[in-house]
Amino acid sequence: MIKVENLSVSYGARSVLEDINFELKEGQVLAVIGPNGAGKSTLIRAMSGVLPAKSGRITYQNQPIDRLPPEARARLIAVVPQAIHMPPAFSAEETVLLGRTPYLNWLGQLSEQDRQAARQAMQRTGTLELAQRPIGELSGGEQQRILLARALAQAAPVLLMDEPTTHLDLKYQVSLLDYIHALVESDGKSVLIAMHDLNLVARFADRIALLDNGKLRALGSAQEVLQAELLSEVYQIPLQVVQVERVHTPLVLPVNHNGRHTNEGTQE
Repeated sequence: MIKVENLSVSYGARSVLEDINFELKEGQVLAVIGPNGAGKSTLIRAMSGVLPAKSGRITYQNQPIDRLPPEARARLIAVVPQAIHMPPAFSAEETVLLGRTPYLNWLGQLSEQDRQAARQAMQRTGTLELAQRPIGELSGGEQQRILLARALAQAAPVLLMDEPTTHLDLKYQVSLLDYIHALVESDGKSVLIAMHDLNLVARFADRIALLDNGKLRALGSAQEVLQAELLSEVYQIPLQVVQVERVHTPLVLPVNHNGRHTNEGTQE
């Protein structure tokens, strides 16, 4: 659905992404991992059309993203950014309705269809009961779910998510990722999600892209990408990858000072 070809992005004279190539396919969750500064957020900004490429191109069904008008691009790609400052006086419902902006008529009026789309998005993210509360009164986790609802109200086939589990406790992290996976299966959305938690990534992603200093070091399944030697080199910390009994995905663990991994009851 989205193809990234030979993508390079710079901030002034500083190169941030270099020669990135991959495809985000329909009905797929692609997780982007890597240490801080690897280029994950920059990649999302470039794919959403916010940040121009130095070279290469990004296409949606063979249409160059940067040649689409902003309104057309917003109907194709929705973004869940990292926790951002939102107008504190806006209600949660008003914030979600911002996702309907690409569909407003020439008078900028909301239709009943727009309001229904917002209500459905809030219901699906468990935020409907927050509808009338000011954004400034919500917790970080509640705000993060409102951002997700806003993106879902946008009804775009492609969803780009930048650290969406920030500020969420474990219950809501798993709940959100379960929901995203169900959304992919039911609606056929294409989801790219930047995350730090390698073990959650292993559980939920169909494919993983590993970035390191702006370069794509590995791309493939969890078993292919989550390799101890590679991860230790990229993250610059001794890591071990083990298999836990009855779990079919790899588990990434730090190695303690005596050279042994820190888990108990796992099997190599």
